[in-house]
Amino acid sequence: MSAIILFLAVLAVIAGWWLSQQRLMSKPWLEEGSVGDFPGGDSMTWPAAKVGLGVFLAVASALFVLFISAYSMRMSVVDWRPLPVPRLLWVNTGVLVLSSVALQWSYVAAGRHDTESVKIGLLAGGASAAIFLAGQLLAWQRLGAAGYFVASNPANSFFYLLTAVHGLHLTGGLVALGRTSAKVWRGTEIAEVRLSVELCAIYWHFLLLVWLVLLGLLTGWTDDFVNVCRQLLS
Repeated sequence: MSAIILFLAVLAVIAGWWLSQQRLMSKPWLEEGSVGDFPGGDSMTWPAAKVGLGVFLAVASALFVLFISAYSMRMSVVDWRPLPVPRLLWVNTGVLVLSSVALQWSYVAAGRHDTESVKIGLLAGGASAAIFLAGQLLAWQRLGAAGYFVASNPANSFFYLLTAVHGLHLTGGLVALGRTSAKVWRGTEIAEVRLSVELCAIYWHFLLLVWLVLLGLLTGWTDDFVNVCRQLLS
């Protein structure tokens, strides 16, 4: 349950920050000057793609919350035997962080119309994500070789389920990232693909957040973190 609260709290903070960047709380009728004189004044509506991504992230968040809730309730049953978390997952986490940073860098470069930096960021982000997925499969292989199969124990089943669902979301992101990268390599103007790069970056940050919560859940440090916070606040 603590993992769910932590996950929702972090999502709320990020959502609040993101919404603040969209000028939802602005009052354009109080702004002086022409429409184009203040940021966002020429277009107070969100692009349809950004709205669609927001809806998808809300649905995906609900899905992961349900999985985390089921995990938290199931682990209290007596037949639960936690499996050892492979150290490789920590390496994979670092790779995913690099992937997210690379896409953020690419988005910033798109704002500067720096085509070469955008290409490098997209390539680095996609390659890092592919390495992350390969690392996850390698972790599965090592667990299987050690005798930790899917049906051996409920803890094993949840580990494979959570990592698989996260991996599938990342694979879908790679498809979108590949289409965006193809446009950039074909010479499309950066201004025309900047929104796509931004959406990819947002999606990657979301998946990184989800993975950090899942990793904390699987390793048990989310409960420790929540307990420390409670002690500090008490």
